[in-house]
Amino acid sequence: MHVIAALGQHTINLLDGTGRFWLFAGQSFYKAPSSLAGRRNLRLTGRQMFEIGTRSLPVMMVTGMFVGMVLAVQAVAQFKSAGLEGQLGAIVNMSVLRELGPVLAGILLAGRVGGAITAELGTMRVTEQLDALRAMGADPVRHLVAPRLVACLLLGPLLVIYADLMGIFGSYYVSVFIYDINAATFWSHAAAVVEFFDILMGLIKSVLFSGAIVLICCYTAFHCRSGAAGVGRACTESFVFSCIAILVLDFFGNVVLDVIYQSLYGVKIMVA
Repeated sequence: MHVIAALGQHTINLLDGTGRFWLFAGQSFYKAPSSLAGRRNLRLTGRQMFEIGTRSLPVMMVTGMFVGMVLAVQAVAQFKSAGLEGQLGAIVNMSVLRELGPVLAGILLAGRVGGAITAELGTMRVTEQLDALRAMGADPVRHLVAPRLVACLLLGPLLVIYADLMGIFGSYYVSVFIYDINAATFWSHAAAVVEFFDILMGLIKSVLFSGAIVLICCYTAFHCRSGAAGVGRACTESFVFSCIAILVLDFFGNVVLDVIYQSLYGVKIMVA
């Protein structure tokens, strides 16, 4: 009986937390447009765009470049053994644009930006600054969550674009200058196979990842426990939940976007 009662209580708590999260997400999206209205709100949003976008750009570019280089190193031997080394550019670039670029950029964003958001807002929660804002008639969601949500939604796709470009450049450098694959063949096969929808697919998923990261981190911070240990645990939970959300959204995003692609263009032929 005690096990059943504990399981039932855990289920109720899970459902309660899920409901509160979606209410929080709805409030955040409803109040997000206010971050683009008024000089003061634009200043707050611009500050978050600098922190989320500009400061994250170097690590995104470095990571994207080495992802492309590692993919080329891992795949070149298999492609050469099958006599398909000319297809390397198409396959590697497709992998970077559709999957690895958005997913790794999202995980890096969750680690760098999400951790900072959780630590900052969690500290404000612990030190009762959020309660002070409410006492003064200010809305913490409007002033703290909305600017971060807008900044991340706007700059997440741009960060993915930079990561994709560096990944493509990294794969090109390794393939052409290290493994002596013909550059014209590399680019011709890539251009024949990669389509605009592949680029759009990665950007759509980056928007989903960015929104999930901000909402999870802000919600975790707003409900963290007191003390330094509570803030540290909130940072850990926000990163873990963000990574899980990225992988789940990646799966369902692939399923939905593949269905949309097939309904518009038919089955994609991978061989150029």
